[in-house]
Amino acid sequence: MKRFDDTLQRPEILDEEKMSAAAEELQKYKDLIQCADDEKSRLLLEKVEAEYGKKKAQKEFEDLAELEDKLALQFKGDLDETQEQMKNLDRVKRDLQRELQDLQNKLHMMKAETASLQQKFKIKAEIPVKRMKFTQTEAEEKEDRDEEVTSVFTVTQRPSFLLKGGQALITFEEENVADQILRLAKCSVACDKIKLDVKPYSLTLEPSVKFEVHIKVSKKTIKFSNAPPTLPEERMKDRLEISFSKASRGGGEVDSVDYDQQNGTGRVTFVHTGVAENLVLREKFSVDTGSDLTVDVLPLYEYQLKKFQTYSGVPNHTVLLGGIQNLLDEEDLQDHLEIHFQKPSNYGGEVQAIKYVPSGKSLTAFFNEAKEETDG
Repeated sequence: MKRFDDTLQRPEILDEEKMSAAAEELQKYKDLIQCADDEKSRLLLEKVEAEYGKKKAQKEFEDLAELEDKLALQFKGDLDETQEQMKNLDRVKRDLQRELQDLQNKLHMMKAETASLQQKFKIKAEIPVKRMKFTQTEAEEKEDRDEEVTSVFTVTQRPSFLLKGGQALITFEEENVADQILRLAKCSVACDKIKLDVKPYSLTLEPSVKFEVHIKVSKKTIKFSNAPPTLPEERMKDRLEISFSKASRGGGEVDSVDYDQQNGTGRVTFVHTGVAENLVLREKFSVDTGSDLTVDVLPLYEYQLKKFQTYSGVPNHTVLLGGIQNLLDEEDLQDHLEIHFQKPSNYGGEVQAIKYVPSGKSLTAFFNEAKEETDG
C-alpha cells in the first residue's frame, strides 16, 4: 500500500503556509504599490520641472524676441543715421569737387594770365653803339667805400631744348644756310645704298631768365651766433666787447655790440676796417665768460636782385631735323647727316655743330647766348 505524508493531513500546517503565501503576496503588492507611488511622484516631479522649464524657456523666448525687436529697431535707426551721414558726405564731396574744379579753372586762368604777362613784359632792348670819351673822375664818398665791399653777379639761365629719339640738331656757321634748309619740305640724305628722308623744323626755345645779384659785405661789422646767455645780458655784452677788443685774438677796437639773449646771436662793429675780414676768415672766436665759450663768426652782408628779365631765345643758325629712322649706327648716321648738309648742292653750308639722338633715347641740349663782335 502507498504511504501518505502525515503533514498533508494537518490543517494547521496548511493554514500557516497559506498565510505565509498570502503575506508574501501582500508584500509583493505593497512593493508594487510603493513603486507605483514612487513612479507617480517621479512623474509628477518631472511634470513640475517640465512645466517650470517650459515657462522659463517661454520667458527666455519672449525676452529674446523683445531683445530682437529692440536690436532690429536700433539697427534700423543706426542704418538710417548712417545713410543720412553718407548722403551728407556725398553732398560735401560734390561740393568739394566743384570747389576743386573751380580752383583748378582759376589756377589755369592765372597761369595763362601769368604766361601772357611774362610774354608781354619781356625785355628786348636794342642798345646803340656809342663812342665814349673820358673827361673826369667822380669822387665817391670815402666812408662808404671803406666800410663795404660791393660785388655784382650776373646770373643767366642757359636756354635748353629736349631732343627726343629720332631727332637731330644741326647748327650752321651762316644764318642764311639754316633759312635755306627750312624752306625745304624734306631732305633726302644718302646713307650708303639707301636714302633717308628727314624733315627740317624751325626751333623755338623755352623762356629763360636773366638777373643781377648785388651784394654788399660790411668791412667793419660781423655777425656771431652760438653765444648762449651764461651771464646776465649786460655782463654778456661787456664780456663780448672786451673779448672782441683783444688784438692778441685777432680783435680790435670795438665801436658797438648788439646781443640777442634769446637767440644767442648778435653783431659787433669795429672802429677800423680789416678786423672784421680777419675774424670772418677764422670762423670761430673764443669769448671770456668764465667758461669755455666759442662763438661762430659770420660776415654781415646785404643782397638785392636787380634787372630781372625773361626772354625767349631763337637760334637762327640751328635747324631741328625730325623723322630720322635708325637705319645705321648712331655715329655713322650722324656723319652722313653732316656730310649731306655741308654740301652747297643740297642747300647746305659749313656745319658748326651737329647732334643726333637715336630712337629710345633723349638728351637736353643747352644753347649759349650769341655775342656779336664790333670794332671800336
